[in-house]
Amino acid sequence: MAYEHIKFETENGVAIVTLNRPDKLNAWTRTMEREVRDAMESAEKDDAVRVIILTGEGRGFCAGADMDLLSGIEDGSEKREAGAVYGTKAYNVAVRSDFQTQYSYFPSISKPIIGAINGPAAGLGMVVSLYCDMRFASRDAIFMTAFAKRGLIAEHGISWMLPRLIGHSAALDLLLSSRKVTAEEALQLGLVNQVHDADALMPAVKAYAADLAQNVSPRSMAVMKRQVYEAQFQSLSDAVATGNEEMIKSFASEDFKEGVAHFLEKRPAKFSGQ
Repeated sequence: MAYEHIKFETENGVAIVTLNRPDKLNAWTRTMEREVRDAMESAEKDDAVRVIILTGEGRGFCAGADMDLLSGIEDGSEKREAGAVYGTKAYNVAVRSDFQTQYSYFPSISKPIIGAINGPAAGLGMVVSLYCDMRFASRDAIFMTAFAKRGLIAEHGISWMLPRLIGHSAALDLLLSSRKVTAEEALQLGLVNQVHDADALMPAVKAYAADLAQNVSPRSMAVMKRQVYEAQFQSLSDAVATGNEEMIKSFASEDFKEGVAHFLEKRPAKFSGQ
């Protein structure tokens, strides 16, 4: 697929998806939405890809929905019906329905998705960043929910995801006030994992991703990612039972055998993902 609003490249087991409308601070469009999903699904299907990075071109990550898109909703050219779920594909019985909606599908991608937040992430841009499994931020990054100041509400599941990352009270603060949150405050809140100088962000993210791609079992990463997201809907006893069952399966895997062998032989790992 030829991309218009994103860039997609792979190197050394890492796929990099770059929102590419720098003159608009990578404001989100329907085209971008389709292209990001296509790129994510392409990376999922590529056995050579083990980690995915999502970032923005230029000085912004994503400034939110493109104003033309918002204007279309206001004047009625963008049709929206109450109760409808937008952007879903054909229902997949193998995937929890929670992770099949317009933006909540990132957890259904079995590979780690790291958000490299290089600048402002506002409104829909912040929502997309939250669905990444981890977030590394530039010191220039700014987070803002924006919805309340547009007469909108907590959309696309941010009311579910944000409290799980930073807690109930802090989530309400960010949602109700729509205030700007710096990268340093985001780190203190637990909204991001690491903060780096602007020119050091991508090298740091790529180094972290390369370590996962080269030294960690792809099978282990896929299972653990699924465990963590499924645990949001489980009791402790259910999570323990799932872990016990998955551990037995792990003992029979090729990656477990390789994990023991490369440790004993003191050599780099050669995981197959099987």
